[in-house]
Amino acid sequence: MIASIQHPTETSKTSGILNYLQNCLEKQLHQSALTWLNWTMEKLSENPSQQTLFIGFSQAARQVGKANLSLSQEALSTARQLRPGWMPEYWTVDQTVRTLLLLNFRAEDADDYLASIEKLFSAADVAEQIALYQSLPVLPYPEQLKARAIEGLRTNMVTVFNAIALHNPYPADYFDEAAWNQMVLKALFVESHLSQIQGLDSRVNAKLAKMLSDYAHERWSAGRSVNPQLWRGMGSFTEGEILADLDKVLREGEPFEQQAAALACYRGSAEAQALLDRVPTLKQAIEQGQLTWESFSQTHL
Repeated sequence: MIASIQHPTETSKTSGILNYLQNCLEKQLHQSALTWLNWTMEKLSENPSQQTLFIGFSQAARQVGKANLSLSQEALSTARQLRPGWMPEYWTVDQTVRTLLLLNFRAEDADDYLASIEKLFSAADVAEQIALYQSLPVLPYPEQLKARAIEGLRTNMVTVFNAIALHNPYPADYFDEAAWNQMVLKALFVESHLSQIQGLDSRVNAKLAKMLSDYAHERWSAGRSVNPQLWRGMGSFTEGEILADLDKVLREGEPFEQQAAALACYRGSAEAQALLDRVPTLKQAIEQGQLTWESFSQTHL
């Protein structure tokens, strides 16, 4: 049994997440790894210092390995109930252990806890940064971690950027419009999968639509292709130049590009929806549920 340490600011939600992670690890880790983890948690309880946390954090991968976290459908459902949008199925056991340590760290107050997290970020290697950013949606004081998350978007390491942007509900819940838009645009630049950005459809906005349209024009001017997932970020802001863009794709694009443009039109303005009459086959496929952004993304990541 993994030792459990009460966090002074622990809410019922945090407690549920902590117990959930413990149960997941108990089912998957070998006894030697569990023994190390239990010893580390007890040591953290006896001496809740930054040094104890940092040592356990740095040793996690070596002690428990880097296997993917194995979760049943029931466990996945429980995760979503504990924290809407949470997707631990994309975590590894060492990332899970590191998150468990962060949840169990007993700081004196919020400032002390956040200062410790910031020091971890400053000293973390790539793997540790990924674990830290993935853990943001389940950590205490999530609102106060927003500046750190936004700063992380500047990274040159795609894997670290993806830990923030993909399979992570934190940005959609906490980023302001400017940070959100910059994240989506950078996802295109680094060729991350927009379909894996949580909340993309609900966070569309006029400025983002304009930024994406400008990006498409830059690509076209350079004789380069445009990621068709881009059109998903237009929402209802399909007017003027953007409407002309969709018209162009429907007339001149490859079949898969036309599918994306048709989906954008279907969710767009009345004028955009009218463009669908030019492609009745695609319109019918959308209306019958045969063509959706989800099915499109599975085929054209």
